[in-house]
Amino acid sequence: MDKIVKTEVTAALQAFVGADAYFHSEATSYVFVRNFKVKVTHAYIAGDGPTYRVALRFDGHGWLRMEALTHFEMDKEGRLLLAGFDDKGRMNVALHVGKEPFPE
Repeated sequence: MDKIVKTEVTAALQAFVGADAYFHSEATSYVFVRNFKVKVTHAYIAGDGPTYRVALRFDGHGWLRMEALTHFEMDKEGRLLLAGFDDKGRMNVALHVGKEPFPE
């Protein structure tokens, strides 16, 4: 994974706006969601680094927001993988967005 480049992540997020998408998200506080399918209506990234926030509005009436994101990758299946690592290299949060379900 690479450190977040805001312009690249913005473009990647916009590719999901108007489309059905599947989410996988988790946080160290044992919050875990996988293959949550929604229609993305808005997508934002905020922050000036080294950490960022991503907010996704879905179906016109709900939001998913993840904070403390530091790294990203577009995989070969076209999925956007975002993660937040602490100063010791441990992953604290993850948000993955794809147009197909994630493997179980």
